[in-house]
This record gives sequence, C-alpha cells and structure tokens, in this order.
Amino acid sequence: MATMKFGERVGKEGVLRPGASGLIFDKAREQVLLTRREDNGRWCLPGGGMDAGESAAEACVRELLEETGLEVRVTKLIGIYTTPDILMEYPDGNRIQPVAFSFEAEITGGELGLSDETTEVGWYTTQEMESMDILEHHIVRIRDGMENRLEAFVK
Repeated sequence: MATMKFGERVGKEGVLRPGASGLIFDKAREQVLLTRREDNGRWCLPGGGMDAGESAAEACVRELLEETGLEVRVTKLIGIYTTPDILMEYPDGNRIQPVAFSFEAEITGGELGLSDETTEVGWYTTQEMESMDILEHHIVRIRDGMENRLEAFVK
C-alpha cells in the first residue's frame, strides 16, 4: 500500500513520475465517477502512471479502461498538478513525486465494472464526497473540474 508524505519539498526525496487521471461527469454534471483503491481502500479518480511511448491523454484512456471497464475519449485538460510537497512511498521502496495531468473524459463504450485495482466504483456528488475518504490531492482535481473552466489549471 502506498503512503503519502506531506511536507515542504519532500518530493526531492523521490523521482518524478508522470501520470494521468480522468474526471467523468454524469449528463447533468452533478456527479463524478470515483473508484475505491484495492491497495489502501481510499476513494479516488481513476488513473495512473504513464508508460513510455504514450502521451498523457493516452495514459488517461488506458487507465480508465483498466480500472473501470469504460472506453473514453479525452475532451479537455482540466489541469496539471506538480506540487513538490507530496511524496508517494510504496512498499517496494519506490518513492515518487507525482506529476499529474487531470483530464475530463466522456464515455464512448465499454461496461462499468471492477478491476484488480478497484473494489468499488460509483457516481457521487461533491456533497456526498464530503463524508468519503478521498485521496487529498484528488479532491483539488475534482473541485477544479467542477468549475468547468475553458483554461487549464496549473498547480
């Protein structure tokens, strides 16, 4: 299970790791699709690390398919998130400072389901999310996505 360490410039203790997450809204833009992680039981946006040879948008599409069973199309960049004050520490000794591309995506096919990385999936309003155990750095991405701005956030 990965643990998060917060502190001034703790990211320098790790390596940079680019990744992508996807926000999928319901038709009314009132609910967001979230997944519960198998490794730590916390709720989050579906997503994960980029693989060599793929773009950030391609990583988003692949990760959403792997984690939710949904085929998606990326529609816009919500933001790029690169704080040096977060370090993810994994049981295998890997330590990373995440560089996250957060995209909005729409469903084009597939069937919503679970994977070996997820134990639950569901649609939630921001009000419902207030009582959920959501990864802290994903809350910011969700709030930014709810603003529905044309320009991307850079944080």
